[in-house]
Amino acid sequence: MQLVDNATFIRKLEQLFEATRDKGTVWLTHKRLTYDGGDAVMHDEDDSNKEYPCLVRVTDGKKTQFSTHVKPGDLMKFHATYGSLLKASFTTLRKRDKKREKHRAELAARRKQRMAEPVVIKGPKRGNGRKKRQRQVKAAIKLEAAKARAAKKEETRTKVQFPA
Repeated sequence: MQLVDNATFIRKLEQLFEATRDKGTVWLTHKRLTYDGGDAVMHDEDDSNKEYPCLVRVTDGKKTQFSTHVKPGDLMKFHATYGSLLKASFTTLRKRDKKREKHRAELAARRKQRMAEPVVIKGPKRGNGRKKRQRQVKAAIKLEAAKARAAKKEETRTKVQFPA
């Protein structure tokens, strides 16, 4: 990865956005840089007021990779130019295709609604309409099993989210 100064970083990032305007992806990474270059030593004193530089990395996933270190004093100026560049480049973003997501949500809502509706079992036990009643009974048993599975799945989901 190539380490460049802040101005060169902004210039190269602008060129990368231009190159990927029609097709392509750009990954941006921001991290607090804590490595001083020597061995890591644990200190007992409070380092909460210490200011650290910021590491900003850019890659297109292929050949282009570069980064810069932004000193705490230059951070406001860097973020101003960086932010305006990002705002100018975000005009090429395409909107998410929500049609498929909407379709999946509708199917899930329909399934949930079907599970809430009870299966009505009507008709004679013997004689004309017996087969229809048997199908209804089978559907009711299947619905109860699906409700039990859904309740078990919801229970495990709440256990994972809120462990005791």
